[in-house]
Amino acid sequence: MNRFESDLLAQIQRRGDGVSGRVLVACSGGGDSVALLLLLWTLRKSLGLDLSVAHADHGLRPESAEDADFVRQLCRALDLDLAEASLGVRTHARDQGLGLEMAARELRWDWLRQEAEQGGAAAVATGHTLDDHTETVFIRLARGGGLGCLHPLAPRQDLRWSPLAEVRREDLRIYLAARKIPWREDTSNGEPFTPRNRWRRLLVDLRQEAPDLDRHLFETHRQAEEAERLARGFILTREGSRWSIADGGIAFEKGDWDEAELRWTLESAFRRLGWTREAGLLRNLTPWLAERLAHGRQPSSWGNFHLNPEPGGGYLHLRQGPLPSRT
Repeated sequence: MNRFESDLLAQIQRRGDGVSGRVLVACSGGGDSVALLLLLWTLRKSLGLDLSVAHADHGLRPESAEDADFVRQLCRALDLDLAEASLGVRTHARDQGLGLEMAARELRWDWLRQEAEQGGAAAVATGHTLDDHTETVFIRLARGGGLGCLHPLAPRQDLRWSPLAEVRREDLRIYLAARKIPWREDTSNGEPFTPRNRWRRLLVDLRQEAPDLDRHLFETHRQAEEAERLARGFILTREGSRWSIADGGIAFEKGDWDEAELRWTLESAFRRLGWTREAGLLRNLTPWLAERLAHGRQPSSWGNFHLNPEPGGGYLHLRQGPLPSRT
């Protein structure tokens, strides 16, 4: 086991990914998934893994038959079982009104779940890297995701296992080159027809200016996740005294509210009620509500939200929806 492999083993053990036994490794033949397969094969005894491989042919590239043959040869060399599928991505995209990327993801994961279930695999290992995490964060930030878009890539998410979540893509290529292991290049990754591909190109310049951007971003996200967990825990301790879910709305204690506490309370309560939690809406609603909780005595409305005094006068009740018609 070399230094790179032992570092990955240490990362997996530190995180406590909790994966052992049968694992299905999704392998396209590209650099990320080939490195994933080779690393897990090398670490299989240390992690107690029983590996098999899955390769999906999306039928979107003329080179796909060569990709499949490459993965077959790799599995033969590693003495691993291989499951293959040809997916009708274009037909699925047309029938469901989806983009090709979304259609491919849907079909691929439907098939991977079936293969994992039939083979008794507890996890499907994927080659998601630290670079993928950075690209995802920028895509979400561009769409206005708020603090929630800063969550680090979860190494375990239901069936999916991403053991390379803290590893740079370029380091995987260096590892493969050092072991003289080839991989297939998907030239469509360089085409600007998806947001991810466009951000991938933009991030090249950012990484030249800040070579540790991905790792710094990942650590920032871990701290943001911890801070968010603490904030949510604090808000929950106030439920029942300062606020509560009641009668399809939210009852707030009258008096002075810190705006940060009130906005986090709104976020938690809206999540519970299934109301839209768009960051800008909560940011604008909060000062209006804080002002009325401190001084308001009369029914009041803000857009589609309506505030009414509770019987007894100690609480104000926030509801969402059209005003009831007067008869």
